[in-house]
This record gives sequence, C-alpha cells and structure tokens, in this order.
Amino acid sequence: MIQALPSPAAVLDRNCEQRSDSGFLDQVQGSPNHRIVLFRGGRALVSGAGLAYLDPAAAAGHLPAGAVTVYLGRVLPGSQPSLPDGTDLVLKVLADDAGDLPWVPEGTSFSGYRDVGDSLRTADAAIFIEAQAVANWHLSHRFCPRCGAATAPEHSGWMRRCSADASEHFPRTDPAAIVAIVGADDRILLASNFAWESNRYSTVAGFIEAGESAEQGAVREIAEEVGVHLHTTRYEGSQAWPFPRSLMLGFVAYTDDAVAVPDGTEVREARWFSRSDLQAAVLKGEAVISRRLSIARALIEHWYGGTILEPGDALDHEPPARPDSGSGRGPAEAAASGKAPAGGPA
Repeated sequence: MIQALPSPAAVLDRNCEQRSDSGFLDQVQGSPNHRIVLFRGGRALVSGAGLAYLDPAAAAGHLPAGAVTVYLGRVLPGSQPSLPDGTDLVLKVLADDAGDLPWVPEGTSFSGYRDVGDSLRTADAAIFIEAQAVANWHLSHRFCPRCGAATAPEHSGWMRRCSADASEHFPRTDPAAIVAIVGADDRILLASNFAWESNRYSTVAGFIEAGESAEQGAVREIAEEVGVHLHTTRYEGSQAWPFPRSLMLGFVAYTDDAVAVPDGTEVREARWFSRSDLQAAVLKGEAVISRRLSIARALIEHWYGGTILEPGDALDHEPPARPDSGSGRGPAEAAASGKAPAGGPA
C-alpha cells in the first residue's frame, strides 16, 4: 500500500499552557537569548535561505510601541540548525506604514512567502507559515465581531479580548480539501485556474462547508469545479497554509469519469496527464505545476512516484521513466481504493 505523505516534525514548542500565564511574554522578552521575527505588510524579514532572527539588543529602541507581539515558541532540539536549541522566538508585526527601517541588518529584505518559500530551509518555512497566519489574524481582527469595539492582544498574542464586553477571540483555521484526482486509466486530472497564467496546472481545492466532513467537501468541490464524480477518497496528509488561514487536507481520490467539465468560473481548463505526459510537459514549459514545498506538489509527486524535474534542474541524462498504466490503476492504487463510498480550497 502506498504510504501517506510524510508529516514533518514540529520545529517549535509553542508552550500553549505557559503562554497564557500573566507575565510570561514579559519574561521571555526580558531574556537576551530570545530572537525576533519581524513582519511588515504581510512580509517577513529574510536573509539568504532563512528568516532573519534579530538580536533583541539590536532592535531595542527601534520597534514602535504599537507593534503587535506574539510568542511563537521555543526551538526544539535539533530542529533549527541556525539557532541554538531552546531559543525563544517572538514575532513583531509592524504596521504597513512603518516607514524605512535603517537599523535592520544589511543583506536582509522583507519578502512574502510565495516569493521565497521554495528557497527557504524547511524549518524556516514552517516558522514563516506560523508567523504569517497569526500576523494575518491580528491585522484582520482588531475589532470585536460581536459589538465592533476595539480588541487587544492577550495570552502572549494568541487571544484578543474585546474592550467593551470582554469576549475572547482566538485565531481560527479554515479546513480545505485539496485533491489529486486519479482516473480509471491511472492518469491524473489537473486544473488551470483563471487566477493563474494559462499554462499553470494544479490539484483542485476548496473549503469545507459547515456540517460537512472533509471527504464530503472533497467530493462536492470536485463535482462543482471539474464535473467529475469521485467514488473513493483516501486521506494522505495536511499542510498549514496562511492565505488567509487554511489547513489543507490532502486526498488522493478516484473517479471512473473520463470527461472533465470545468465550471468556467474558477477553473479555465481541466486536463488529464499520464506520468510521462506530465514530465515531458513540465520540462518543455508547456505545463507549470505547483511549487515544491506545497502540499499540491507533494500530492502530484505522490501519484507520480518520485520527483518531477523542472526545466531549471540539472540534467546529466534523461529523467527516469515512470510506468504508465494503460489498463487501469497500478496495483497499489487499486488495492487501496476499492469501490467504497467516499464518506459520508498554488
């Protein structure tokens, strides 16, 4: 049976119980050994292939009083090569109009995750995603959804309290199903979204609605967006995605439908690929697929059975051929799928 997608180990101990204690954040920030992750306008301060972890002494006196402060966590042993084990990380979120910051180290710059995610070290990417998600939440929840009064951060930045009715508000995560659709002939169905360039293809994704299971949401979204009906879904793994606050639940799912019908609203085109077709199309630049480090790419390569080479990859020889099934699923997929009911958004 095909193994599920690998689950990366946690990088930070978030100290969820301690961070709600009164004085915990002040204690962390009083230590010279903590480091600062700096955000402004949805972008993080980066240096080379990683986040720029600022010494609090270098930032002292420069950070505005209005900066949102969040405790991100403590570096777990062996998880972050660029930081000592046990280092506490604190996020500082600056306003978009913070102006020039001449005090930040040379060689650093503010970059969005989509711009640098592929080049980041794995541990830095995980910290970036956590910081991005909680920063987005703070910037969009400055006022109480009940009464409209201003809210203020508490619990080391992991809760906001209404100044009028004292109600508590916590960061929310919206589940979304993302699906690699496999046909009866073992080809994969990838879609091109109107929001992308015309030759970009990826898996299909959509948010889970109230009262749905993840499997039900996957079946509904696929039927709505590309017009095929799934008879089997298999959960493979998940990935946090901070745009704006999603948890992507990854599935490989199977259909006997051979014709896809794009909805014409979100999906421009839906195209079937065999393994050899997809690798050839990517190398020719005819098809651009999801970036590495994304769960969409992981699902595609999970179906493919290995790494899909990009045009910029060094090629000393022809890429390894992947077996294409001409008469149905490979044995592993067939054994895993069966005909069980399905259950019940690059």
